[in-house]
Amino acid sequence: MVELHTHEIDTVFHALSDATRRHMLQELTQGERTVGQLAEPHAMSLAAASKHIKVLESAGLVRREIQGRTHLCRLDPGPLATVHEWLSFYERFWSGRLDALERLLKENDARKTATERDTKLPPSKPGNDT
Repeated sequence: MVELHTHEIDTVFHALSDATRRHMLQELTQGERTVGQLAEPHAMSLAAASKHIKVLESAGLVRREIQGRTHLCRLDPGPLATVHEWLSFYERFWSGRLDALERLLKENDARKTATERDTKLPPSKPGNDT
């Protein structure tokens, strides 16, 4: 079950907690990128980009391959499946709660409508104004 992957989930959420790292992951969905290509849109040094990439690597979200002086990064979406499974539990939980709330509100509205209908006075007959 998901509880066995607590550390993995924690590291993935930590990696995703930064907008720069989320943007880097989004870039990697289009294919592999060099560290320089990942750094460029953020106007950051290669050292700063490398620190972000190391966080993504430690979460298992990125694989880095070194070809000479070039560091190529690839997305590894595997850890996201564990996080998705964890989030899905809560989605089902809240969906069930919201469905129950919707049922209760509909039942309440139906009772209210029935009560209003039953308490209305019958229309008065013309000519009985005394």
